[in-house]
Amino acid sequence: MDVPRPYPDAERLDLVEDLHGYRVADPYRWLEDPEDPRTRTWSAAQDGLTRQHLDALPGRDGLAATLTDLLSAGSVSAPQWRAGRSFFTRREPGQEHAVLHVRDTDGTERVLLDPTAVDPTGLTTLDAWVPDLEGRRLAYQLSSGGDEYSVLHVLDVESREEVEPPIDRCRYSDVAWLPGGSEFVFVRMVEEDEAPDGEQAFHRRVWRHRVGTPTEDDELVDGPGLYDEHTYYGVRVSRDGAWLVVTGNVGTARRDSVWIAELGEKTGPLTPLLTQDDDVQCNAWVERDGLLYLHTTDGAPRWRLAVTDPRTPGREHWRELVGEDAGSVLQAVRRLEPAPGTDGEPLLVLARARHAVAELALHTAADGAPVRTVPLPGTGSLTGLSVSDRDTPEQAGRVWLGWTDLVTPPQVHRFDLATGETTLEATAPGAVTVPAVRTEHRTFTSADGTTVRMFVIAPDGPTRARPALVTGYGGFGISREPAYTAQALAWVAAGGVYALVSLRGGGEEGEDWHLAGNRANKQNVFDDLHAAAAALIDAGDTTAGSLAIMGGSNGGLLVGAALTQRPELYRAVVCSAPLLDMVRYEEFSLGRTWNDEYGTAADPQELRWLLSYSPYHHVQAGVAYPAVLFTVFDSDTRVDPLHARKMCAALQHDTTGDPLERPVLLRRETDVGHGARSVSRTVALATDQLAFLAAHTGLELS
Repeated sequence: MDVPRPYPDAERLDLVEDLHGYRVADPYRWLEDPEDPRTRTWSAAQDGLTRQHLDALPGRDGLAATLTDLLSAGSVSAPQWRAGRSFFTRREPGQEHAVLHVRDTDGTERVLLDPTAVDPTGLTTLDAWVPDLEGRRLAYQLSSGGDEYSVLHVLDVESREEVEPPIDRCRYSDVAWLPGGSEFVFVRMVEEDEAPDGEQAFHRRVWRHRVGTPTEDDELVDGPGLYDEHTYYGVRVSRDGAWLVVTGNVGTARRDSVWIAELGEKTGPLTPLLTQDDDVQCNAWVERDGLLYLHTTDGAPRWRLAVTDPRTPGREHWRELVGEDAGSVLQAVRRLEPAPGTDGEPLLVLARARHAVAELALHTAADGAPVRTVPLPGTGSLTGLSVSDRDTPEQAGRVWLGWTDLVTPPQVHRFDLATGETTLEATAPGAVTVPAVRTEHRTFTSADGTTVRMFVIAPDGPTRARPALVTGYGGFGISREPAYTAQALAWVAAGGVYALVSLRGGGEEGEDWHLAGNRANKQNVFDDLHAAAAALIDAGDTTAGSLAIMGGSNGGLLVGAALTQRPELYRAVVCSAPLLDMVRYEEFSLGRTWNDEYGTAADPQELRWLLSYSPYHHVQAGVAYPAVLFTVFDSDTRVDPLHARKMCAALQHDTTGDPLERPVLLRRETDVGHGARSVSRTVALATDQLAFLAAHTGLELS
């Protein structure tokens, strides 16, 4: 007997295309167009159906209260020092967004920028900020409604007054101040001639801007091979203002181009240092000792540190300062000056991650020799790392660490070279009671014999089978590290088990780990997730009937593929802002910048990779799929909501699951995008997601 289907009608097109000899069906192509009247009608019906289901879920009020309490811990960041002033963010209980503060040289603390004061609706976010070298001016970027099209502002730190008109089209823009605070180098999009597909093309360019002058007078920084379509740029200026370093990366390719130029009244010619053809990653900057530092994967998938004279930047002149460590990933480097009046020598602070767990060590700046490790609070991760600047000598010899772990809200610790001790300087401002839990860092074996790790949080007490929530990312070389997460702790507080998996495709074990999970190797990522789920079942932590998975963005692709490959293994799924149609993903939003990670459908072999796992193309009739909640955001400018619309329609049509026991739903938000959001919207989204997973895995919410 057919299962009754309360889902909105969705026309199925008899659309099949021949792509490189593959017959590829796309019955819901029309759902790609948000303005199509059919899409509007279908989306409105989905809104009503989803809201009716979610609002009826048990335990919602208690869950929302728990999430609110856990998020009321707030946050605090490590300070950035400028000429005796420190700049940092803090979010107090009840605040929707973190607020930027400054502590003046006399110790007085004051609010510098509050996004909610700028926009009481909470829809405006502070995307980035950087004070000038003298601490007198601040460049900051705001965006509204989740679109991430940042607008750059400059204010006077003393008066908090804007010093020039805002500059638009500064999405993902680096800003590097020149000494004196009258000029900065930044990245801004320009509108090019009409693109071949008929759309207007916006390409990023590097500019040198004098504060208070029209942007039409900005100097275009140019050089051989500098500008290419879809390239993202980073800019660094040396403290003495003598050198500019520009880094370019096409899309999300893990290959950097680097240029260096001398700075004078005008920017000197850019000298290429690395190109995409060199196939390495590199963070480069000129340090206070006048040397060019190169934090790079050149010959070192887990990264190493080299130096050279900026006047001879070629690789043949590089001198290795700190070599690759076989068991950890070198993530960041800071130069630590000794305190005035001491006979100490300059040191380097090296931040590493060993299996995603933070480590910190000191090395000599002269020859890179190891000196000592820096004590850290436990098994966690760094949220920030800073030292004093040249013009704050009274704070020399100290390192500030933004810190968090699975049960600790963001806080700040300070390491003092003179004492060798790390002390707590600032806790998250809100009092919060973390549930009694036990945390573990486990290993398990994936399908091909590879050892994979995961962090597990469970209620304190003996192991028994409980509803489990598993998550991960597995892409773009991005590491998921142990951090305080309200959603995880709320799930465990209700009696569940939570697992964060260090999947291949991420950066937890270096660049080789990333390459083992991208392009032709993408199936390894899904195999790792399946193996993590099996390991939790084998350990007695959960059962297949009470196992949920959740992921967003590339993690949405992860869980979309997982539910189509192993529908019997997972009971409930939250798939947020996902990529799901891997044949056409390049046609929309930022998709064309990701083909180095996934492959392109324009190439026959790479299309075969994509078709092997593309979730939308693996939905089959006659399968009882898990309960699935898609969550999407209409202002998302990274991943188009069309992926979730098409996949939702396909699953609703084909699943044999009871629509009450295994519903397939689409939750849609407007005026919010892929990135940062207010606390109240975070609570609302997490309440819907966790209540849905709890109801369909048997987790009882009080």
